[in-house]
Amino acid sequence: MTEKIQPPARLITTYSLTRDLQALGLQPGMTLIVHSSMKSLDGWVNGGPVAVIQALQRVLTADGTLVMPAQTSELSDPAGWSRPPVPATWWETIRSTMPPYDPDLTPTREMGAIAECFRKAPGVLRSAHPQVSFAAWGKHAAALTADHALPNGLGETSPLGTMYRLDAWVLLLGVSHENNTSLHLAEYRAHYPGKTTITAGAPILVDGQRQWVAFSDIDYDSDDFSAVGTAFEAVAGATEAMRIGAVAGAECRLMRQRALVDFAVGWMEQNRTAANP
Repeated sequence: MTEKIQPPARLITTYSLTRDLQALGLQPGMTLIVHSSMKSLDGWVNGGPVAVIQALQRVLTADGTLVMPAQTSELSDPAGWSRPPVPATWWETIRSTMPPYDPDLTPTREMGAIAECFRKAPGVLRSAHPQVSFAAWGKHAAALTADHALPNGLGETSPLGTMYRLDAWVLLLGVSHENNTSLHLAEYRAHYPGKTTITAGAPILVDGQRQWVAFSDIDYDSDDFSAVGTAFEAVAGATEAMRIGAVAGAECRLMRQRALVDFAVGWMEQNRTAANP
């Protein structure tokens, strides 16, 4: 007997998404970085990721700026891979043959359907970092994506640092603080035991020629991001810096990036120890 497939309970459109985003607190002119999960939306989205992107743009307007992560962690040294690891005998071949980062061609990795669709949307620019690039649309897109230096890719000279200076907002659309990339900016600023610097590598184009380049960065650690976010919400939840609501049935969090990063710096300095980095 064929199982009867039930229709979705909710029809989601660009217009219903726009209303939900406005109710959450999005306003024209905001600079906004969005981390998202298409699967978290509770219903059938007419237009899929395109509808979500258009709703965000509709609310922010051309006077605002929409940013999404466009990271490509696979463009990295295979010696450090663990998901999955590869044999050491492959490492040098991988380094010498891996296609170089191309902002137009290289797809995102584990950023979700909305971010992957957004990177190719009309008017969207993408920064040049081969591992932790960002895509941006709107008023400050060019400034946010220009001059993304290789060292310290999520630090002061990255798009995250520029967003902090622009007093940006963070939207977690159906995802948790574990996906909150802005917390990496706090890692650079915080002083805590066990903080280490590593040498990373990736293939890029230099004057049109493929090169494997090495650059320094901190050893990121997002294991405590959920705890940081929970502590931040306990402090900021009753202020204008933090809002929780629903967009198309998905739990969402909208917060000021400056307030989040400033809080996270203090939290990390107090709670990250040599025994518990």
